[in-house]
Amino acid sequence: MTDNEERLIELKDRVCRSIDETREKLHRLSQDIWSCPELAYQETEAHDRLVAFFTHEHGWTVDSHFKLETAFRATWRTGGDSEGTMNVGFLCEYDALPGIGHACGHNLIAEVGAAAAVGLKAALEGAQEGVPVQVTVLGTPAEEDVGGKIDLLKEGAFKGIDVVFMAHPSKEDATYLPCVAEHDVTIKYHGKTTHASSYPWRGVNALDAAVLCYNNLSVLRQQMRPDWRVHGIIKHGGLKPNIIPDYTELEYYLRTPTRAELPVLKEKAERCFRSAAVATGCTVEVEYARNQLDNILRVAELERLFERNGKTLGMDFTTDEDVLRNESGSTDFGNVTFAVPGIHPYFYIGSNALNHTPEYTVAAGDEKAQFFTLRTAKALAMTALDLLLQPEAMQRVMQEFTEVKLKDDKMSNGV
Repeated sequence: MTDNEERLIELKDRVCRSIDETREKLHRLSQDIWSCPELAYQETEAHDRLVAFFTHEHGWTVDSHFKLETAFRATWRTGGDSEGTMNVGFLCEYDALPGIGHACGHNLIAEVGAAAAVGLKAALEGAQEGVPVQVTVLGTPAEEDVGGKIDLLKEGAFKGIDVVFMAHPSKEDATYLPCVAEHDVTIKYHGKTTHASSYPWRGVNALDAAVLCYNNLSVLRQQMRPDWRVHGIIKHGGLKPNIIPDYTELEYYLRTPTRAELPVLKEKAERCFRSAAVATGCTVEVEYARNQLDNILRVAELERLFERNGKTLGMDFTTDEDVLRNESGSTDFGNVTFAVPGIHPYFYIGSNALNHTPEYTVAAGDEKAQFFTLRTAKALAMTALDLLLQPEAMQRVMQEFTEVKLKDDKMSNGV
């Protein structure tokens, strides 16, 4: 074993000890966020709690409202010239879901990010020979709605970060689960109201347009690729049965495995939206959400390193092909991975409850989740150490990132 390998093992041990020593503070942090669920861009209590956590941790420089009102940045760096210093990023999420609170476990995501950053800093502070590094923690609001990370990307918040880490609670350990590209769209039909019984011929029925739109999309599914998804609701269908509706509104999510495919599906869906207006004589507004979610750009080298570290800590990574193929949520972390190489593994929290259910809310607040959460934080920080102390590993990450990004560019441009 080389001196560098021995040093790496020693630093990884320090990471684990430091996180264990901080576990009570980390648990309180998670519980405080869990007990006060807040929706996208309204996460003032969670934001303030995280800012206070890093403010009171020695050595961190905290920008309380970084780029966005409920975002923050905490940084720590070793001394010396910034040239050649690797900037390692950890992300915290902390928004909740309407009605069911932290049913996606974002309180645990915040805890993982904080724990991994604190553990990495503590290990490197105690190193006999300094490792040039900046540790950056970004608080990223609004993942469940408008995509706060995308807003932060537009504001340049990820500039200078070399690699980025976060982890998401689930019902299994996995280095990756499919996260697909997605865009929200709202369709509004405008007609003309009149009495539905006395003189319906004078009206233009916006509900007919909404129903045709819904049916058009249902018929389209026969010609859709098996891994595309279109799902939606009629949000507003009229006021009373005896009034021809002059306004209806639908909301749809359009999803494809890659962002390169999404424009193709959007074009097909728009023909369904607009043809319903033509058939009924209505006018139509098609409004896409300001942010499109991209699929995650995978870097296999990062996944390999994380899995190796996780296994040394006892993580049992799923081999169930149905799980590894069929999970199909979406996240704004995908957009980040097209700007910075990153990893978004999933971790078991001691429950088989499904995400986005009241049962998962309970599980995310259960003390049983703490062991699994902190174990994941250790694995992330250990993976960061692999990159810091093994330049050849970071070179492989950057080379692979460049290659997969080039491949995506070719797909997007139809090359």
